[in-house]
Amino acid sequence: MRLINLNQSFWLDEATTARVIQQYKHFEILTKFSPFDFHPPLYYLFMKFWSTFFGYSEIALRMPSVIFSILTGYIVYKIVRSLNGYIAGIYATAFFLFNPLIVYYSQEARPYMMAVFLLTASLYYFILNIKNQKSKRQIKNQIYFNLYIFLSLITFYGSVFMVITFLFYFLYKKQYKDLFICLFVVFGYLLLISPLLYQQLINARISLAVVTNWNLVLGKANLKNLFLIPIKFSIGRIDFYPKWIYYLVAGLWTIFIVVQSAKFKVQSYNSKLKVNNLLICLLFIPLLLGFMVSFFTPLLQYFRFIYLIPIFTILLAININDTNIRIIVAGGFLAFSLIYLLIPIFHREDWKTLVKTLPQNQSIYMIKSSSDPVKYYNPRLKIEDLRSLSSLSSLSKKLIIIPYTAEIYGYNYDQVLVSKKYKLSKKTSFRNLYIEKWSKQ
Repeated sequence: MRLINLNQSFWLDEATTARVIQQYKHFEILTKFSPFDFHPPLYYLFMKFWSTFFGYSEIALRMPSVIFSILTGYIVYKIVRSLNGYIAGIYATAFFLFNPLIVYYSQEARPYMMAVFLLTASLYYFILNIKNQKSKRQIKNQIYFNLYIFLSLITFYGSVFMVITFLFYFLYKKQYKDLFICLFVVFGYLLLISPLLYQQLINARISLAVVTNWNLVLGKANLKNLFLIPIKFSIGRIDFYPKWIYYLVAGLWTIFIVVQSAKFKVQSYNSKLKVNNLLICLLFIPLLLGFMVSFFTPLLQYFRFIYLIPIFTILLAININDTNIRIIVAGGFLAFSLIYLLIPIFHREDWKTLVKTLPQNQSIYMIKSSSDPVKYYNPRLKIEDLRSLSSLSSLSKKLIIIPYTAEIYGYNYDQVLVSKKYKLSKKTSFRNLYIEKWSKQ
């Protein structure tokens, strides 16, 4: 499944991944790129190593996410098999691997699936540690748990919400040894990352001040962004018109999935009840923490909590006992995934086709910091910053504009061009992207 249309066009952030690992050496990623990024550096360092052997094509750079998602499916299987048996483990794997949002990000050259794998691995050893507290393997489980915690934190900052939830559990259960070991790992991580993180926070504040609508992209703390999380967890990234049909389908399917994940029957299984309650806490506490933090620093976007989908699918697997319902859930996830994979209108921005239409001998005006996809597909094109239109006194009679992210930067280029006696002569669409041609009147 994950190989279907794996070579579709990169979008902006994926093209940035490609640019970074093409242009910078390992140490330069840490010193020249990461201070101006909003992610820890491990993923980029890993991808730099990966590209040395496999190159920079769409398929090559997306393949690690494919692999991490498959490995995560295996860990989900191991967790559920240890909790509820072989059959439940198989269905849990299907729920996870067919989940439409997981399938989407399994095909993206970004750090999210790597973080999902690392946090799910830490969850596996966390549960093993709970089940085998007096076992000789406890020390081994602790080592692996804390190792994966550390690696997840230097892959994706959003991992901190899950780590805090683990710490809450150790404190609540008075497992002070586990608590102090994990705190020691977190403290070591903070010492290591703090110089970089400090610089990133400074640059993030500058970006929020300079880029007019940047906070809308990051995700404010509101009910819309909060409700989008379970919807996207259930239906994935597809969106269609008319909107009322989309909301009806997405809403009913999400309600069905959420209800099924909560259908726990005690039946005197006290240990299973404890595990079920633990998983619910691990699912909701990170969301609650993220929602609270978003009042101060906007980050409430559903993809930043994608590492919770393994827990979501585990709850589905252990709480659904009816085979027919299990097949419906797996089949529904598979159907939504295939809709995304097989229908191009649901794919990413089509920079690949757009760039092929651009002339070689004419300047292209766009927000220059958003031009990585153009440079990836044709590095010879001449890119000029769209905002320079305001200050340039002499312009050619015909202009090519790519207005991508102009609204986010709050730049009204159309008003500027109209004031300079230009008129829009042609506008072409390339799957959520546009090229505009303006002519001097």
